Amino acid sequence: MSLRERLNDDLKDAMRAKDTLRLSVIRGIKAAILREETRGERTTLDDQGIVQVIAKEVKERQEAIGDFERGGRSDLVAQAQAEIQVLTQYLPQPLSRAELDELIREAIAAVGAQGPRDLGRVMGWLTPKTRGRADGKEVAEAVKARLSEL
Repeated sequence: MSLRERLNDDLKDAMRAKDTLRLSVIRGIKAAILREETRGERTTLDDQGIVQVIAKEVKERQEAIGDFERGGRSDLVAQAQAEIQVLTQYLPQPLSRAELDELIREAIAAVGAQGPRDLGRVMGWLTPKTRGRADGKEVAEAVKARLSEL
């Protein structure tokens, strides 16, 4: 079953169960997917593209949590955290630190990186393999640290 079909089935289930939180989040995901598909060229996103959209939605909510906390809005923090829990059900399992380190080693070997100046090539090889499974900023920091050791 594709991710799009799973979202549609879960949307129907949420309607039947009158689960307003889940219903709202899934509708938001579907709207974000539609925006992405109609921007520029009209294309249909595959599962990987949908995962990217969902990961972006999670990141936006995580950033909003910091703002809500600074503003003293614990109600909005709880809402955003609940939405993140629903969204993460559609993302692949996150990479463990050991898995990420192994992928970084593979990437460095694959591109023949020799130092920090090869960061772009390593990230180019690594990004498609970590997308949706690890935060790009954290991956870049780990790669920089590893390359600086070379």
